[in-house]
Amino acid sequence: MSYEGRPFDPMKEKLIFRIVLGPLFVEVPVSTFGQPSLTQWSAVLERRVPNPTGPSALSVSLSSPPSASIGVYTLQLRVETRWTVRTYLLGQFTLLCNPWCQADSVFLQAEDLRNEYVRSDFGLLFKGSPGNMVSRPWSFDQYEKGILDICMKLLQLSPQYQADMRTDLQNRSSPVYISRVISAMVNCQDDKGVLMGKWSGDYSGGINPSQWSGSADILRTWSETQFRPVKYGQCWVFAAVMCTVMRALGIPTRVITNFNSAHDTDGNMVIEEYYNEMGEKLSISNDSIWNFHVWVESWMKRPDLGQGYDGWQVLDATPQERSAGIFRCGPAAVKAIYEQKVDAQYDVPFVYAAVNADVRTIIIKDRKILSTSTDTKRVGALISTKRPGSMLMQDVTSEYKSEKGKRKSEREKLLVVSYKNLFILSHLDESTVRALSTDVRRGEGATGRVASKGIAVSLQLLKAPVVGENISFNVIITNNAAAPKLLKKHVNAQNKEYNRNPTGTFWEAHDDVKIGPNETLTIKHEISFKDYMLKEVEEDSLVNLAVVIEDVKSQERVLATEEFNIRSPALTVQIQNEYVVINTQQVATVTFTNPFSTAVSGELTVACSGLLEQKVQTRITIQPRETMRMPISFTPRMAGSKMLYASLVLTNPPTVLHGFKSIDVQAA
Repeated sequence: MSYEGRPFDPMKEKLIFRIVLGPLFVEVPVSTFGQPSLTQWSAVLERRVPNPTGPSALSVSLSSPPSASIGVYTLQLRVETRWTVRTYLLGQFTLLCNPWCQADSVFLQAEDLRNEYVRSDFGLLFKGSPGNMVSRPWSFDQYEKGILDICMKLLQLSPQYQADMRTDLQNRSSPVYISRVISAMVNCQDDKGVLMGKWSGDYSGGINPSQWSGSADILRTWSETQFRPVKYGQCWVFAAVMCTVMRALGIPTRVITNFNSAHDTDGNMVIEEYYNEMGEKLSISNDSIWNFHVWVESWMKRPDLGQGYDGWQVLDATPQERSAGIFRCGPAAVKAIYEQKVDAQYDVPFVYAAVNADVRTIIIKDRKILSTSTDTKRVGALISTKRPGSMLMQDVTSEYKSEKGKRKSEREKLLVVSYKNLFILSHLDESTVRALSTDVRRGEGATGRVASKGIAVSLQLLKAPVVGENISFNVIITNNAAAPKLLKKHVNAQNKEYNRNPTGTFWEAHDDVKIGPNETLTIKHEISFKDYMLKEVEEDSLVNLAVVIEDVKSQERVLATEEFNIRSPALTVQIQNEYVVINTQQVATVTFTNPFSTAVSGELTVACSGLLEQKVQTRITIQPRETMRMPISFTPRMAGSKMLYASLVLTNPPTVLHGFKSIDVQAA
């Protein structure tokens, strides 16, 4: 800096920076020697820069302490002499968390993890079911023009800032506080938040959640419509947008998928599922198991929890339950979930139940319980995230769940209350409820008394189901008794949305079966594509398949269930030249072969932050068994790891297809 045509004279002049954040400010005199402070704002005169045509300029190092609040600051400079005081407005700067700084609460030691969880602007979200997992690309877009400003605006619009600006700005030194604010602001339940959730099939007036593929479109739409909620989001959209905001603010964050995620509404650690005697699942419990649920983990210190709980913290922006009166969740220390430390704030019991609850399956008929069984392994079957530096899945289940399982005493205490959910069933008589609650208190199901020991049944999918193909499966029945049996077999298939109990039956089969002593029968079934085809566009159809086997003589019944997704075919994305250089034109080709027996039409979108200036969108029609090859030219504008992704939204059959290619752009 130089001013008024003459050099700076430290003997006669004093330079003082004034650093302003809302109503807060700090004054920092420039010292002519010494080191930047580690605990407070400091300014040190570095050197005079020679200038052959005029007075030399000054270089000053201005340093913030690791505990400084994040936000948009105004910088002023005051020049004081013996006779004059002059003030200059130097401009604004945005201060973020710094995971490279050892003293910062979000410091992350490994460079490869900082690259993945802070710098990387793309990733994979995992959906579907553990046996038929689907990875779909997402562009986090934190470097896109204007996105950081929108993220800062999100903090400014929060109810905490609006109610008490000074306290909010002071609290912004803590990533724990920041993350709680953002968890609430990504949904619109209590504030002017970003996304409105919708889980039913009708998305008119908004965008089907399956069609989003990046965060920039969502955040820009929110900003450009005067902060009206963007329609619509589901769990993976809430999580992906939250990941964008946290990475933009400098907080290391990754997206997590919990397969078979329990939503325990009454906090008793038991999810009750009810079936009728025909194998149809009934929607009469408030609890549910989401086929998958997506949240984020952010890396931070937890001084509020004492020793041992620093590191990954669960945060969930999907509005499910209130935390301190607001729809948000976390930060819940993953270590506290693992250790079952359910008194640790924030929302550890809720997340603990999501990965550890028991599933109690009850068959009812005419106000009576026919059989019950308990499954302790189904919930939290697989917890996954993207592996750093690759496009593969990393299994993090062992970070949440110990092999030793759950504490027996805790479980018994919680199980006692599980029978209260049975009062949801106005059609269960009180003696039945009382009998079941006794079994629950003993910590065992009524399986031993009611369910048949003589018959065992299981379901087996013959291959991973794909949209457009028939679903093939076996029902395997074993007679463990030394006498033949006459059985009734009831097989039932229901469409379902991933976050709730299924809707009506779309396919069923009922037969009489004769089985010999100690015999095992395998009976094959097929469900045709036209039977399960959905009306609305979804990425994956989900099916609840159940079979009830009834012993005609004893009237005992056994149940087997399988929930699975029918994945969409994939798009293939290839590039002409694997060696990609910055500012050099390249060609990518998107390929898709129509597997359906009819022509399909829809819209193909290809995009990539840093490779394409704007999205390429094309309407296409593909004949049966025809292969589409769509060349896309692009010129990379920045070096580093990038992801070119494509999506094809088909209207008939209604489904969304995805494909991606990760590309390493070399510097010239």
